[in-house]
Amino acid sequence: MNRTSALKTSIALAALLAGAGLATPSFALDADAAQALAKKNDCFKCHAVDKDKKGPSFKKISSKYKGKADAMDKLNKSLTSSPKVKLDDGTEEEHKAIKADAAGIKNISEWILAQ
Repeated sequence: MNRTSALKTSIALAALLAGAGLATPSFALDADAAQALAKKNDCFKCHAVDKDKKGPSFKKISSKYKGKADAMDKLNKSLTSSPKVKLDDGTEEEHKAIKADAAGIKNISEWILAQ
């Protein structure tokens, strides 16, 4: 391979890697955005990361779904469909639905499952 071909190959490879690097963050978990969305939707009123409040901690929710193939689907449904939930005091109430686009719901679900 001559010098010109090697240079063209290097430039093409660098462009490919740069393009892949630009695409990666859109799929990465954004913990700050997830926490901001949780705060905006009053999630912290009933939940905390590591201790139970009116509802279970996010760590407890994460462990409930750990290793289950349908964890994201079930959590997304729970966050968006306002199901009846049992509280730690034995009462039931309708869970408030998260108001966000699909990417926001996916991000907060991934954040909860990462706890």
